[in-house]
Amino acid sequence: MDAAAVTASPAGSAEPLSRLAGADMARVDLLITARLESPVPVIPALAQHLIAAGGKRLRPLLTVAAARLAGARDNECLKLAAAVEFVHTATLLHDDVVDGSKLRRGKVAAHLIWGGSSSVLVGDFLFARAFELMVEAGSMRALHILAKASSIIAEGEVLQLTRAHDLNLDQQTYLDIIGAKTAELFAAAAEAGAVSAGAPEREITALRQFGFNLGIAFQLVDDALDYGGVTETLGKNAGDDFREGKATLPLLLAIARTGARETAFWERTMTQLNQTDADFRRAREMIIGTGALQATGDLSRHYADEAKTALGLFADNDWRRALEDLADFAVTRVT
Repeated sequence: MDAAAVTASPAGSAEPLSRLAGADMARVDLLITARLESPVPVIPALAQHLIAAGGKRLRPLLTVAAARLAGARDNECLKLAAAVEFVHTATLLHDDVVDGSKLRRGKVAAHLIWGGSSSVLVGDFLFARAFELMVEAGSMRALHILAKASSIIAEGEVLQLTRAHDLNLDQQTYLDIIGAKTAELFAAAAEAGAVSAGAPEREITALRQFGFNLGIAFQLVDDALDYGGVTETLGKNAGDDFREGKATLPLLLAIARTGARETAFWERTMTQLNQTDADFRRAREMIIGTGALQATGDLSRHYADEAKTALGLFADNDWRRALEDLADFAVTRVT
């Protein structure tokens, strides 16, 4: 994946799924707005700052789409979808404090406006609201799925934090980290939707596999975009991962491929975080030049293809095709 490939128009699209789920997602948005109400003004203000900033609501979309693909005719999935969005937003608020991020979805990060303590506490509020919604949805199995996912996400974030500057991180450990911190919520979102529809076990398993593989593909592309994208299309600053010293796959592959001749550069910039303005450009040139960006893109395509394969047991219909388009979009998106 070279820079041109990263910034090209997507072959797939999230639009078919957004259109199909439009009425359902409008109801989910109403639920989200209602559950943000609080007598403490900073809570809705801070949460809305992030939630209203945009994003494609991919995780709650997965919950709705999985339920509809599995044959749901009722609206039992909607509270679960809203809960999924609250879990996701809570993790973003916490992550931005931990990482010291300056931008989120193209807007100033909440912790820079309201402070880190408020951001963490509002994240806790959103987790609490999420679990209220899960209980109200009335499915103990869906509650278990999303509760377990929440703990796995936290484990993934802690693992990433402890290995953040480890330039010897192996690819499997990296995949384990992103599997926990990103793909698990995709998987749980789809699985919970299928459960709410009363789907048979093989369909529940297939939709979980779809979500997990989609989440891996999504995160791989996010990591590639940090070096191959531009700030205007990322919703964050290009090069943030580099400046924070995050050991993501494009970087790890470039380090392995440049070998001993660049050891001093990588240790200075990534381990010691002693960086100049020119260092990101140099790192980016090496990541592209060694083929590390292309390799990351190729791996993301593999996971997207695995996601589409998981849908093979479902009948060919609008929902299945829209989810297949979403998998293609995940690896070629520009936002």
